[in-house]
Amino acid sequence: MERRGEPSGGDRTPADAARRAPFVERTFDEAMSLLVEARNYLSHREAKDGGGLGPDMRLVACYESMRVTSRLTQVMAWLLAQKAVQAGEITEREAVSDRFALSAARICLDVAGQGNMALPAGLRSLLDRSHRLYVRVGRLEEMVRSRLN
Repeated sequence: MERRGEPSGGDRTPADAARRAPFVERTFDEAMSLLVEARNYLSHREAKDGGGLGPDMRLVACYESMRVTSRLTQVMAWLLAQKAVQAGEITEREAVSDRFALSAARICLDVAGQGNMALPAGLRSLLDRSHRLYVRVGRLEEMVRSRLN
C-alpha cells in the first residue's frame, strides 16, 4: 500500500517535483493575480461598466461574469492539488483523479462572450485571459495524465 507523498507506480519523485515547482508556482501566481483582478472588477467596476446596458445585455454580462468565476475556480482547485503533490500531501495519481480534475468544460471552454462587443471591455478582457489560462492548465493536466498512464 502506498503512503501519501511517497512516489510509486508513475508518481513523481522529489526531483521531478522540484523541477516542476517553479512552473506550478508561476501559474498559481498568475491565476491568483487574475482572480484578485476579477474580484476587484466584479466588486467595484462591473456596475459602472454595465450601467448603460439594457436588461438583456446585463443578464448576458452576469452570465459571462460567472463563466470567469467558474474558470478561475477550476484552475485554482487544480493548481492547489498540484501544490499538495509538491508538499507531499497527496500523490500525483490522486491529483489527476476525477476528484481534482478540471471540470465544467462545456461552460469554461465556451468563448461566445469574448467576441460580444456589447459587453464592457474589462469583462471581455477577463473572459479572454481566464479562457487562455483554463486551456493552458487543461493541457498541463493532459500532459500529467498521459505521463502517468
